[in-house]
Amino acid sequence: MTTFTSREFNQDVSRAKRAAKKGPVFVTNRGRASHVLLSIEEYRKLNGREKSILEMLAMPKVGDIDFEPPRMGDDIFRPADFS
Repeated sequence: MTTFTSREFNQDVSRAKRAAKKGPVFVTNRGRASHVLLSIEEYRKLNGREKSILEMLAMPKVGDIDFEPPRMGDDIFRPADFS
């Protein structure tokens, strides 16, 4: 947990953002906590918002994946059997 005064926060936002990667950053105003800065990951954990399908499918740290689905063959189109 890190604490910044409003003045410190205004003077060095970059340092506050770096500190937020390690945990919540409390910003004080006249000695009392007034705001909290969180990383987006921590915010999403607290918010409980489910990820969108795009976020779930995104794999930014993974390179290209080779995928060759098996061929279905000619028997996929056959008459329905209703008996």
